[in-house]
Amino acid sequence: MRRNILITGASSGLGAEMARQFGALGHNLVLTARREDRLKALQEELIGKYPGISVILHRLDVTDHEQVFEVFRAAEAELEGGLDRIIVNAGIGKGAPLGTGRFDANRETAMTNFVAALAQTEAAMEVFRAKNAGHLVIISSVAALRGLPKTVTTYAATKAAVATLAEGLQLELLGKPIKVSTIYPGYIRSELNEKVTSTPFMVDTVKGVRAIVKAIEAEKAKAYVPPWPWVPMARFLKYAPLPLLKRMI
Repeated sequence: MRRNILITGASSGLGAEMARQFGALGHNLVLTARREDRLKALQEELIGKYPGISVILHRLDVTDHEQVFEVFRAAEAELEGGLDRIIVNAGIGKGAPLGTGRFDANRETAMTNFVAALAQTEAAMEVFRAKNAGHLVIISSVAALRGLPKTVTTYAATKAAVATLAEGLQLELLGKPIKVSTIYPGYIRSELNEKVTSTPFMVDTVKGVRAIVKAIEAEKAKAYVPPWPWVPMARFLKYAPLPLLKRMI
């Protein structure tokens, strides 16, 4: 069992719900995010419900790359046996159509969702290579499957980038003790999309994260979650002609 888990971006949304569900399964947790007040409230909730687990908090801005390495190294030392699983989850969804004067928003998304994810992956792999063991989980998105228009162009590109990063590691580590999983969530309600009202196939946070946790616990190399409708939809999205795709989006 992967007893000790670190989750980035754990103060809200998918990260916070993953913490709740992994806590219910008896995992010790290291939770990181920028918003310490939310982390502390989550820590109190988890320890109150599951007094047998350890819940350690670290304030972390994943765009501070030096801090990422410091926090991951500290977490490895804090828990008996070290970290068994690291979930690279922190991300944002800002964006604007390219060329409309909002490079700042697109750059922030790129720096948080890809460059910061690269730093987290480097720090995680440093921990796991040192002991030749561990499970790295990259949270991508079904948006990674195709280029998408307007406000999600940059977001989709960053999620494709982290999926490719994970696949490169999977190829390198094939048959070795360090495992890498790429999770492609579909439309799961969270703070990231709370203002979206017309998206089809949206599921609530608890149900969506239950599918994520199940895929992570199974250590699947790749998982579209929830499986319905995203397993068949993934195939369609990969190969649909652009004119058809445009009519649907």
